[in-house]
Amino acid sequence: MTGERAPIRRLLVANRGEIAVRIARTARRLGIETIGVASDADRDAPHTSAVDRVVPIGGERAVDSYLRIDALLDAARAAGADAVHPGYGFLAERADFAEAVLDAGLVWIGPPAAAMRTMGDKAAARRHVAALGIDVLPGYDGGAQDTATLAREAARIGFPLMVKAAAGGGGRGMRLVVDPAALDNALASAAAEAAAAFGDRRLLLERAVSPARHVEVQVFADAHGHVVHLGERDCSLQRRQQKLVEEAPSPAVTPALRRRMGDAAVAITASVGYVGAGTVEFLLETGDAPSFWFMEMNTRLQVEHAVTEALVGCDLVEWQLRVAEGGMLPLDQAEALRRFEAGGHAVEARLCAEDAGDAFLPQSGRVLRWAVPEGVRCDHALAAGTVVSSFYDSMLAKLVAHAPTRPAALAALAAALDRTVCLGVTTNRAFLASLLRDAIVVGGNATTTYVEHRRPAPADDETDHRRGTALAAAAIALLPRDALPAAWRGWSSSPAIDTTVPLIVGSAGTATSWRLVGARNAMSVEPAGPAANEPDRPRHRVDGLREIELDDVTGGGTVPSTVGAIEARVDGRLVRAEWARDGNAWWWLVDGIDLATVDRRLASSRTPAHRGAHDADAMLAPMHGRVTEIRVAAGEPVRAGDVVAVVEAMKMEHQLRSPRAGTVLAVHASVGDQVAARQRLVELAPVPRP
Repeated sequence: MTGERAPIRRLLVANRGEIAVRIARTARRLGIETIGVASDADRDAPHTSAVDRVVPIGGERAVDSYLRIDALLDAARAAGADAVHPGYGFLAERADFAEAVLDAGLVWIGPPAAAMRTMGDKAAARRHVAALGIDVLPGYDGGAQDTATLAREAARIGFPLMVKAAAGGGGRGMRLVVDPAALDNALASAAAEAAAAFGDRRLLLERAVSPARHVEVQVFADAHGHVVHLGERDCSLQRRQQKLVEEAPSPAVTPALRRRMGDAAVAITASVGYVGAGTVEFLLETGDAPSFWFMEMNTRLQVEHAVTEALVGCDLVEWQLRVAEGGMLPLDQAEALRRFEAGGHAVEARLCAEDAGDAFLPQSGRVLRWAVPEGVRCDHALAAGTVVSSFYDSMLAKLVAHAPTRPAALAALAAALDRTVCLGVTTNRAFLASLLRDAIVVGGNATTTYVEHRRPAPADDETDHRRGTALAAAAIALLPRDALPAAWRGWSSSPAIDTTVPLIVGSAGTATSWRLVGARNAMSVEPAGPAANEPDRPRHRVDGLREIELDDVTGGGTVPSTVGAIEARVDGRLVRAEWARDGNAWWWLVDGIDLATVDRRLASSRTPAHRGAHDADAMLAPMHGRVTEIRVAAGEPVRAGDVVAVVEAMKMEHQLRSPRAGTVLAVHASVGDQVAARQRLVELAPVPRP
């Protein structure tokens, strides 16, 4: 194809969440009608409001909806679409989906299927790139997938090594193996996760390089033979081999190195007859003579494309649509590089539904309050009432800051995260803000393993949490249960108070009590119960507590909740707190600190969400998810560390291990069950008392 095609009139977006909203935004600006799709779990999801029309595709799990090629093509036909954009994730890198779209007579917004088949398969891509004379990491990418072959090849490569899914990306199906004894479990777990995410169990092995940086190059090609790169992005800040923060330019890349890596990326792209957006990813070993190795090519638009858009001043989704219509690239290589290197600095953080304090375990629930400050770009599909389910990826939104310098961009994004309100679901918001202020990160010295070994930041210290909890206790005791007329607000002057507020605090379900003494406009707040006997127990003074905002909201047709904001002086400092309540559960954002509390005056301290939390003989579901394996039965012996069950949530597998040796007393779940966070799954027989 070398000529212009007919303009795209009606575009089916074969995806969900923030990328569906982002694609629809550009399409609408270009006058293109948009068709969205929605699983049964996404009937009321915000992305369905961002498109002109929605077609239901059934199911809740991705395999029953967004991964069904037949359902997506039926939706395209039903809506009269003439083009399909796959977004990223799901089927975006599946060559058979691209072929099916083209066979149906529709325009595919992506590279040719042959290029996807070569580069979208990591094993095939390694072989292809090595033949071009570009360095690849020592590894194994053969077709034999039996355990004996993989173990033999692992011994040849040496440890540490990476186990990777041959298909797909996004960190799914990836495991770092340091100890040879852990290889068999890593192979089984990675294969199962890859099958769930991509429908393909094949694995490859690569030598692990540490310390190293993850640097990727944005490439773009048209059907007229033009290929350019748009500079690099540094993606070294990761957890579980999944990106958290991306920035451009990379603080580790010089102009000379940028050109070397860019030339390699362009050569790889051109060699497969590529058309459209793609990303070539490298592992960079820094030093006096920096060296880089090809890791993979993502044959799609990347999550972090907004970082490049900020520097180059372009809309990459618009480029995708224009190229798919047969148009030429709007920039040549010289102009693209000039813009990139004169574009200042951009940094993106991925806001995810996960608990950074508990191994980044995915979380689910209902968003009760959502607000993002001005001054940053935020791509999201969130609103009050949005249900964050366990069926899909944990990423909720992307916040991007762009400034003339790197320090200014990091500071702007950290400040924006401080003011971002996402209440009702545990997120990594505070962790991201502290990470952007971390001395190693600010110094530009973080590598791919830094996040995994990083200690909690000073911003997360116990004093701030106690001060925030004291304010929460005071507000829970004094806030009216229902919204008041505007004329009644400012209720801070009231009779004397002497009361105790029992709470459950945090995801761990810690039971505490706080005593309030004084008056509504001036009180002391201190721990009650055992903590009261501590000679240096914390005592906080809360003055002038007043409601400044209160509303009743109903989201997604579910139970009404109340959201609001209060102000008070806590220990002499003026503090504003955002809050949301659903029944007896409250969520707080207090001076950049996230808190989750349960009012024990209105429910048992062992509510269903926390039942069994302190039972040493029970193994609990770490998050909402689906049980994919039960490996034990009642009466069977287990050793400490044995895997007893596997729970899948947000396209990740999580293994439940026995905390000690013993005998299984009971199994409380079956394969296929949807389970809640902290639900008891397997129980050990109690240890006999001497």
